[in-house]
Amino acid sequence: MAISRVQTVGVYVRDQQAALEFYRDKLGFEVRQDMPMGGPGSDRWIEVVPPGAETGIVLSTPASMGGFSERIGTFSGYVLSTDDPQKTYEELSGRGVHFNEPPTAQPWGMMQAIFVDQDGNEFVLVGPLAG
Repeated sequence: MAISRVQTVGVYVRDQQAALEFYRDKLGFEVRQDMPMGGPGSDRWIEVVPPGAETGIVLSTPASMGGFSERIGTFSGYVLSTDDPQKTYEELSGRGVHFNEPPTAQPWGMMQAIFVDQDGNEFVLVGPLAG
């Protein structure tokens, strides 16, 4: 047996509903799961995924995962990809997504942009060079 894929990765957020609205409405992700993790008033298991992707992102509060509030608003370490970085940048910017870095040609042969979610978690967006 071997590990065959990454099922989910987690992002720590302050407010799960605000995060869900950002990832679904601004980034255009699909909701794979949204269910309570315990009794009434408990945190939810919210898993979102880019359309057509296998790996989902779980939007977790530090309380639901045993701490780690210091991770909110930091570099996520996640790199997302697109076929057209400039067009994706323009579309997401138009929906209110804040970019710390617009698409820029990188010496390693790709375009790269950096954006933040509603809590300031940073993500890298990469794609092919224009033209």
